[in-house]
Amino acid sequence: MSTPTLTGVCPECETDLATPPMLQGETLSCPECMLTLRVEDVQEGRLSLRMVQVQLRDWGQ
Repeated sequence: MSTPTLTGVCPECETDLATPPMLQGETLSCPECMLTLRVEDVQEGRLSLRMVQVQLRDWGQ
């Protein structure tokens, strides 16, 4: 028996992604451009992904 997978496209580099089952709000990294993506919606096996703004720490330098 195969594990069900979801598919989506990175909104930044347009790489096709295949993931194990995920829920809305979960995050993943694009293996191509390394952006952090959040699952906005899941419909009929397709992920709707949005880039997450990563806040860099200001170390006061």
